[in-house]
Amino acid sequence: MNEKYPSKLLENAVDAISSLPGVGSRSALRLALHLLKQPKENVHHFTQAINMLSDEVRYCRECMMVSDEDMCSICSDDRRDHGTICVVGSVRDVMSIEATGQYKGVYHVLGGIISPINGIGPSDLTIRQLVERLQKMDCDDTEVILALSGDVEGETTSFYIYRQISPLGVRVSTLARGLGFGDDLEYADSLTLGRSIINRQIFKP
Repeated sequence: MNEKYPSKLLENAVDAISSLPGVGSRSALRLALHLLKQPKENVHHFTQAINMLSDEVRYCRECMMVSDEDMCSICSDDRRDHGTICVVGSVRDVMSIEATGQYKGVYHVLGGIISPINGIGPSDLTIRQLVERLQKMDCDDTEVILALSGDVEGETTSFYIYRQISPLGVRVSTLARGLGFGDDLEYADSLTLGRSIINRQIFKP
């Protein structure tokens, strides 16, 4: 047994918790000890929720958003504008835009952005699925909003997607730069992000 821990079970729990992003070993130990103080039914509910997240979560067949069903609640909503597709890097970006209450279209979640330094290329993202989705639509009446972070990697991803979809005749726009260069959508305030959606502009590579 590691001398740092009085229990191998505690050590295993700390190792598991510290594998989460942004959680160091001290924070993991504090959380593990906190769980030990909780009623067993609370801990079981917590672990059951994590297990269900891992085993039962689905990805929308249309937009790749996290969903409980084969199609997410946004894509299945007839009140949304299905001719306007907002392309984002992550599920959290969808949540940020939805929080503004300004956008009434649908989404396409890439699952990241192109980042050679992190070994992420176009084939690791859902760009092919986006192209296939657009090929089934009337592109003359379709707008794609490239709502990616304004850093070099985000701009590179936007340019790559533009090259893939512009031959289809789709209108391609991007967020108005109320967002500063290098800003992540996740950290933009709702007012700024909402205005960026409303005042979007034609994408110019």
